[in-house]
Amino acid sequence: MPTFPFMQVDAFTTQKLAGNPCAILFDCDELDDDTMLAIASEMNLSETSFVYNSDSADFGARYFTPGGEIPLAGHPTIATVYALVESGRLSLTDDKTEITLELQAGLIPIEIHAKQGKIENIIMTQIKPQFMAKYDPNQILPVFGLQENDLLEGSTIQTVSTGTPQLMIAVSDLKVLKRIAIDIPGFTQLHAEGDFFSAHLFCLEGVTPSGNTFARHFAPPPDLFEDPFTGSASGGMAAYLWYYGLIEKPEFVAEQGHWMNRPGQAMLEIVGPRENIQSVKIAGQAITVIRGEFFL
Repeated sequence: MPTFPFMQVDAFTTQKLAGNPCAILFDCDELDDDTMLAIASEMNLSETSFVYNSDSADFGARYFTPGGEIPLAGHPTIATVYALVESGRLSLTDDKTEITLELQAGLIPIEIHAKQGKIENIIMTQIKPQFMAKYDPNQILPVFGLQENDLLEGSTIQTVSTGTPQLMIAVSDLKVLKRIAIDIPGFTQLHAEGDFFSAHLFCLEGVTPSGNTFARHFAPPPDLFEDPFTGSASGGMAAYLWYYGLIEKPEFVAEQGHWMNRPGQAMLEIVGPRENIQSVKIAGQAITVIRGEFFL
């Protein structure tokens, strides 16, 4: 009976049972796509990470939602790197350790910052953002139970990708985010016809004094309906805000998940001028909640 060591790690938090949980399975070189998808469905988390040996990077990882593979994701990256260190598969070389992770989207640079061997922060560099399709608010907003005057004034609804395409919807304030009511059949149809993986709705205020943005993130079935903290979409949101001149500084704190009782937080940094963004860095913390073996 094949067995795979695994961990479950909460990412973008230092508190257990907060942030976004991710299951990480090790030694997955021989697993096929159907088995990985079945395991992701069994775990029933936003994403499950499968670690394998890479010829082009320090490690390789593939990320699956219950519905399929995703080319790049933030919280599985933070969780996977944390798990590699905690499991002894990755040794820290100093207060700053640099590695690369091979994902479906490409080679992703990672920085691990530590003190006295304890991880303080993991920084993921997402790929150069792509600004994709723009959408008519009258097509999009009714699906979320919103109207055009709920949008952040002057904002554009657009798909942005820093590795995974996400629909960016900037709204005016926290009150609008609070009263989102999704037409699931309408959202499923919109997703099927669109160029995005899921939808990221956000505003320019946090729910704590340290936050600069707050977001809610949704995906249609069979994936989990609302995500506690979404690193890839936070990167796309950062690129969107910088590109459209909606933030003054290229660094800010993003918050998500507090209304789901899974508060998460990340530091975002946009690299490059507004008209030619090169990458987005997202920094987060993590904590282990489960260690075990997966039996097939």
